[in-house]
Amino acid sequence: MKPRYEQPGAPDGTTFNCFIRRQEAFGLAWHHHREYELTLITEGTGTRYVGTTVERYLPGDLVLLGPDVPHTFASEPYDGMAEAAVAQFRHDFLGPDFFALPQFRTLAGLLARSARGLRFSQVPAEVPALLTVLPRLDTAVQTVALLDTLCRLSADATATPITGPGYTPAPSSTVSDRIDAVCRHLQQIHTEPVHLADVAALVHMSPTSFSRFFRRAMGRTLTDHVNQLRVETACSLLTGTAWPVMEIATRSGYQNLSNFNRRFRELKGLRPTQYRAAHRLAGVV
Repeated sequence: MKPRYEQPGAPDGTTFNCFIRRQEAFGLAWHHHREYELTLITEGTGTRYVGTTVERYLPGDLVLLGPDVPHTFASEPYDGMAEAAVAQFRHDFLGPDFFALPQFRTLAGLLARSARGLRFSQVPAEVPALLTVLPRLDTAVQTVALLDTLCRLSADATATPITGPGYTPAPSSTVSDRIDAVCRHLQQIHTEPVHLADVAALVHMSPTSFSRFFRRAMGRTLTDHVNQLRVETACSLLTGTAWPVMEIATRSGYQNLSNFNRRFRELKGLRPTQYRAAHRLAGVV
């Protein structure tokens, strides 16, 4: 995609940035930057957009995104606040050759793998505590604590890539503004019938031009994007309610159960009933 370019920068007295992001809601704002970004969701739920992938996030969700990986986090309605602990740093924040040292070979491999974004399913218990306290530490201790966090994560062999290829990160405010408008609209109406002409009209484009634009920007078709949104909605309903699968399919935007089952299995690798059972066994419900 051609997302908005951001320059987070670093406070005086240090070479990286860490903070607690706490808002009523995280708004959808597709962007990229030169910094690596480590984000731990501490409160609230929503949808995480990274490259070509759309996934739901929950408290405890931890991802590491490499430089220029386009992304955004969009909150779901929630009575409390949306909150995340965030650390942003450049590859040379400890010096130009620091990660080339042999003792940091594993850590360098972690950073290399983050070029596609990484999600951590088995977060070491110490990592959330380190990330949430990071902004309150003295800068020297803060730096050691961030390095400690990254070293712990580099030992996690279960970290999986988030996105595939297809998007093109490049600074263009016109493109990012259009994509923001479309994604916000789809976030609100994806459980209803979605018509290409209506979405194209939202950004004053013809359906044919919009189809090319969207695929070039997002790395997937409009239909693929809507299916990802619908399946993530279905996942939330499968783990958060006892509704029958047919009702969940309908509430997620599918009028045909076989189509819902097919799309769900394509994206999640499981049938809806298997997904519900697996997450109940894991203690999600």
